[in-house]
Amino acid sequence: MNARHLPANALAKALGPAGAESTPAVHLPPTPGQLVSCKLPTRWGEFDLHGLVDAVTGAEHAAMSLGRLDDGEPVLTRLHSECLTGDTLYSLKCDCGTQLEGALQAIAQAGRGVLLYLRQEGRGIGLVNKIRAYALQQAGADTVEANRLLGLPDDARDYAVAADMLAQLGIKKVRLLTNNPAKVDALQGLGIEVVERLSLHMPSNPHNQGYLQTKSRRMGHYGPDE
Repeated sequence: MNARHLPANALAKALGPAGAESTPAVHLPPTPGQLVSCKLPTRWGEFDLHGLVDAVTGAEHAAMSLGRLDDGEPVLTRLHSECLTGDTLYSLKCDCGTQLEGALQAIAQAGRGVLLYLRQEGRGIGLVNKIRAYALQQAGADTVEANRLLGLPDDARDYAVAADMLAQLGIKKVRLLTNNPAKVDALQGLGIEVVERLSLHMPSNPHNQGYLQTKSRRMGHYGPDE
C-alpha cells in the first residue's frame, strides 16, 4: 500500500507533524523481546498477527490471536513449531501442516484463542539437520534413531519464549491444543497454568503412519484414544 492509499489518520501519523515538509517520521525497530502487532486476514477470518525477536537467540517468532485474551479466562492455545516441509511444501511425511490448519480452524470456531508459531524447525535441530535425518529415515531409521545417529537430541525445543509471548498477551491460563505431554509440562514449569489439554489428531496417510507411531511409542505423545 503506498501513501496515497493510506487512511488520512494513518498517513498523518506516518508523515509526522501536520504541514511538515521534512521526510516521514522514522519508525525505530522494536526492542528485542517486544511484541509488534498488525491485522492479518485469513481464510478463517481476521486475526491479530504478533511478532518478536527473541532477545536470547535472535530468532523471529510469531503469534496469531483472535478475540480478547487478557480477561483472566483460559485461552485456547496452540504451540506450533515451524515445519517448512509440512507447513509450506505440503510434505506428507508429518502431520504439521494439517495440525497448523486444524488449530487455526479450531480457534476461529471458538472465536477466541492464540497460535504461537515458534521458529524451532525439526524439533529444534534446524532445517539442514532435519533433511539429514530424513535421509537416514529413508534408509530405515525412525525419527528418534535418525536424530541420535546424527548426535542430536530427540527434541531440542525450548518453550521459554512461548511463555514470554503468552505473558505479553496477558495470558496466564490456557486450554492447550496438543498431543505432546512435554508441552504441558514445559508451560506449567514456566508459570503458565494448563487447565485443560485438548487433542489435535489429524488423519494419517501412508507416508506418516510410522512417524506418528514412533512419536506415540518412543516420545510419549498421546494417541487418538487418549
